[in-house]
Amino acid sequence: MIRHAITRSGKRSAALIGAVALTTLALLAVPLLSGRADSAPAALPAPAIDVPQDGGKLQTAVFAGGCFWGVQGVFEHVKCVTQAVSGYTGGHVANPGYELVSSGSTGHAESVRVTFDPARVSYGKLLQIFFSVALDPTQVDGQGPDWGTQYRSELFVTSPEQEHVARAYLGQLQAAHVFNRPIATRVDPAGAFYPAEGYHQDYLMLHPDAAYIAMYDLPKVQALQALFPQNWQNPPVTVLKPASGS
Repeated sequence: MIRHAITRSGKRSAALIGAVALTTLALLAVPLLSGRADSAPAALPAPAIDVPQDGGKLQTAVFAGGCFWGVQGVFEHVKCVTQAVSGYTGGHVANPGYELVSSGSTGHAESVRVTFDPARVSYGKLLQIFFSVALDPTQVDGQGPDWGTQYRSELFVTSPEQEHVARAYLGQLQAAHVFNRPIATRVDPAGAFYPAEGYHQDYLMLHPDAAYIAMYDLPKVQALQALFPQNWQNPPVTVLKPASGS
């Protein structure tokens, strides 16, 4: 896969680097939403049905939409999100590692567990942001250059209320013909979530110059800032603690 080739092989030719630079300049101008019926950069409509605001404890929701680096990077910049952890969920193997999940044999999806304050940002708003900037939900078992069931688009809901809102929103987007192909995103109850290895956490923030990040993920964060300025936070929340003295 392209992500592996760019980040692990070490064979970055001048031609590839030049292509990355040119592609990045183009992609920074618009969100990566090839499935949109209208390619103009714009936020999707807000959910007509949402979970009522709750002033109680923090809540969690799990989002899968291709490589978790970009999805995590987006949610780490969403105001009132207190943590976004990359990990694996939806499979049948306990405590899977990256290499095993990447084989596609465990049933897991690369995903991000988002902890948020529901009194300040709703689950519906997180859905709106996710579908507006983080993925193309019409792609089946993959996103961009990454293909396999581990890169599928799926919402892992943690309550009946989340499930109701998620299914209603998918129906709302489909009925509005926002995308030029059927939405492939699945909705399922959240099960066991296994945090990914430390080197995957905060990857976008720590490696903004990596070719894969520049090509596929930074445009998503840029789109978040442009389309949802009221929900933008910087610096982002992070999983790893900063080094002492930094």
